[in-house]
Amino acid sequence: MNYLDVLLFGVYPYVAATVFLLGSLARFERDQFTWKAHSSQILHKKNMRLASNLFHVGIILLFLGHFFGMLTPPEILHALGISASAKQLLAVVAGSIFGLMCFAGLTMLVRRRLTEPRIRATSSRMDIVILLLLYVQLILGLLTVPLSLMHLDGHNMLNLMSWARNVVTFDPMEAVAAVGDIGFLFKLHMVLGMSIFLVFPFSRLVHIWSAPVTYPARPYQIVRQR
Repeated sequence: MNYLDVLLFGVYPYVAATVFLLGSLARFERDQFTWKAHSSQILHKKNMRLASNLFHVGIILLFLGHFFGMLTPPEILHALGISASAKQLLAVVAGSIFGLMCFAGLTMLVRRRLTEPRIRATSSRMDIVILLLLYVQLILGLLTVPLSLMHLDGHNMLNLMSWARNVVTFDPMEAVAAVGDIGFLFKLHMVLGMSIFLVFPFSRLVHIWSAPVTYPARPYQIVRQR
């Protein structure tokens, strides 16, 4: 156990989580006017719907897969008859499909943001930074797929699950111990993921908190009567 691992995987998760939660709350309380995604569809519509749908569907499924995959206790998987190697293979296949879907959409969004003059002119520095951070994070995740395919014994996956569960249960030393055998690329992916949570409150990503999840079940609203 070295000091860098302790800092990055035992301390940094709590720093990122604290800034993520308190920063989001502070921004909502102090600057609600900026609590939006700043849609630029009106400025350039070409392929916007396709790119946005691919990106949003892909990243939501990736997030849910990471969330439940990392925090599900191995005992539950064992009770369901799912071995560690089978779960890792499922994670690799699903992650590849959703990751490539997200990559296609995000590539179009990055190109649009950086090359369309009107979009670029209305973009803040943080708009570009957060988009590129997500892009690099997605590429790192896809690069871990071949490494996972070469080691389907589930060892790395169990270590990652142990790290996540120990962080959530406030046992940082056990969390740090769990990442000792994890490869550099996986660690880089983890650190960048936590960094995205760190900058979350200062970016357009805050609109996730206001996702219209109740919209499909909402009663019809009469906007104008004849």
